Amino acid sequence: MTTAFIFPGQGSQTVGMGRALADQFAAARNVFDAVNDALGEKLTAIMWEGPADRLTLTENAQPALMAVSLATMRVLESEAGVDIGRDAAFVAGHSLGEYSALAAAGALSIADTARLLRIRGRAMQAAVPVGAGAMAALLGLEFDAASAVAAEAAQGQVCQAANDNGGGQVVVSGDKAAVERAVEIAKAKGARRAMLLPVSAPFHCALMQPVADAMAEALAKVSIKPPVVPLVANVLARPIGNPAEIVKSLIAQVTGTVRWRETVAFMASAGVDSFYEVGAGKVLSGLVKRVAEGATGTAIGTPEDVAAFKSARAK
Repeated sequence: MTTAFIFPGQGSQTVGMGRALADQFAAARNVFDAVNDALGEKLTAIMWEGPADRLTLTENAQPALMAVSLATMRVLESEAGVDIGRDAAFVAGHSLGEYSALAAAGALSIADTARLLRIRGRAMQAAVPVGAGAMAALLGLEFDAASAVAAEAAQGQVCQAANDNGGGQVVVSGDKAAVERAVEIAKAKGARRAMLLPVSAPFHCALMQPVADAMAEALAKVSIKPPVVPLVANVLARPIGNPAEIVKSLIAQVTGTVRWRETVAFMASAGVDSFYEVGAGKVLSGLVKRVAEGATGTAIGTPEDVAAFKSARAK
């Protein structure tokens, strides 16, 4: 069995996430305390008590999802004896999950990761006026077809493929009018479904260039170590470990396509047959099964999930 640990992105947040881990495990509480301290506020109060619309704000959702992923990882280490450097061939994360993956693999401190994601989230919110941008999911079109739809819809505006999630699920992003055109063009070209997504900003497209600039500045101020296992980078769909290359990739990721289908396919081709999604939700473990035939995708985000992982590992 060859393992990869993968880390979820925005959209997986729910009020209450991580609370049961904190109630049961000191290792989880330590992570949540470190994130609260790094941000100078009690992010856990929003995570555990809501309201949902405050948690969904990009500046809160991003560090919150990372906190749950890292809390889960620390519990796996303390309770199930996981050593990511020994037990995993790769780490990867979807968009903000790439930061969680780097923190889990020892490349970034939890405090620096929390602060970087707060900067990233705020910059993403500020980059485009609310309502000026949009994102849409095109279902039932492969990546090349969806990219062609985006190019046709642009008409001088921004419209590009933002996420290639696999299983015929591609997300496009850009100016609202262009994305709305993409939805209609995709339907005409045989998409099974095409619909606007309830997001606050058009992520992973050229409109996010101010965010890339902000992240270049922020990343220049933090220490990044080589991860203990290679990171399969979103924009490259191949493994990297050099800190300078990691910085370059994190900056490019802001305006570039999250090549998740290719990322999973690369890991599967390198022999990974067990993917563990660490943190909130089950989106990525579901996508694994669509992309990598014969591989298993398992979500771990609750004390019960940890117990099941521990039990399976003992067999």
